[in-house]
Amino acid sequence: MIVFLADAGGLPTINAASLHGYDEPQKLFIQSWAHIALSDTSTASNWVTDSAAGMTAIVTGVKTHNGVVSQGPDTIRGKQDGTPLKTVLEYAEQRGLSTGVLSNVNITDATPAACYSQANNRSKFGEIFLQIFKPRFGDGVDVVIGVGRKPISERLADLGKTLDGLATEHKRPIYSSLADVPADNQRPIVVQELDMNLPEASRLALRTLSKNRRGYFLMIEWDAHTDDPQRGLDNLVGFDKLIREIASMVNPKETLLLFTADHSFELRSVGGGRGQPLLKGLAEWRTKNAGTRNPVDIPALRVGHSHTGEEVIVAAQGPGSDQVRGFIPNTRLFHVMMNAWGWKPDTKQ
Repeated sequence: MIVFLADAGGLPTINAASLHGYDEPQKLFIQSWAHIALSDTSTASNWVTDSAAGMTAIVTGVKTHNGVVSQGPDTIRGKQDGTPLKTVLEYAEQRGLSTGVLSNVNITDATPAACYSQANNRSKFGEIFLQIFKPRFGDGVDVVIGVGRKPISERLADLGKTLDGLATEHKRPIYSSLADVPADNQRPIVVQELDMNLPEASRLALRTLSKNRRGYFLMIEWDAHTDDPQRGLDNLVGFDKLIREIASMVNPKETLLLFTADHSFELRSVGGGRGQPLLKGLAEWRTKNAGTRNPVDIPALRVGHSHTGEEVIVAAQGPGSDQVRGFIPNTRLFHVMMNAWGWKPDTKQ
């Protein structure tokens, strides 16, 4: 099972990415998938979610509050722990599957963190990272690849820990680059500073995880925030190409592929046409608005800086993908994944 999570990759961004990448609508690979749903992204208390509450709902089946990582709605953010929620990755670990979490952003940020940790505040990077080495189920997440080495190190220092010290204590190296991972390491942890090559990381993870005959769970996050529309749309086009590559590598009868977003984003297509670059006028806008936080305003797009509350797409293929249809809550995705394996959630978290 592979979950592809486009952070902030809502429908407006998906549409714009196709226009940006191919000068035509509906040309992304994920837009060719037959099983489609629209997922609500509201939280236990707000119409507009952040990544913490959004991803928690997807991987636990429970809605919680913004800023809370895989703890229940009885949590008070930053002040009081709530009920720890069991994630789909933890169910996989409990049953002896291999697991992996990849991201081109901070590996302790909300989206990846929700898969393997529980915290009352998403900003507790140090506490979140430590949970990689103290799993509640199985031997913990097997492949961890992302960025954020400096902020994670700083938060660990506040707790009297270091990356090198953890690596020594747990006999598990924490590499600073993908290139440093030896071929025989079946449980690599990579925390780079910046610029993760996510396609290379994905190939490494699949080579490792697919060796487990029981199967695996892999979550791959690629940032698609479009407050910088060039970067955000390029990222989503690149993510879609990676998804196409991975789909060609796995057995379609054995592997559920699930694409979605944790939330949508304030982007609207307001103009443009065929044969015209979607981002025409962006360079001029940047020069004129340097040093400001003005919303991007170019002929084809208006882009703000906020998450938005409309539904996001869910696309699926492979075993269990027929469950993805209609308008659904984001909590349904947890049950789609569990049902695909034939697993029943615990009656108590």
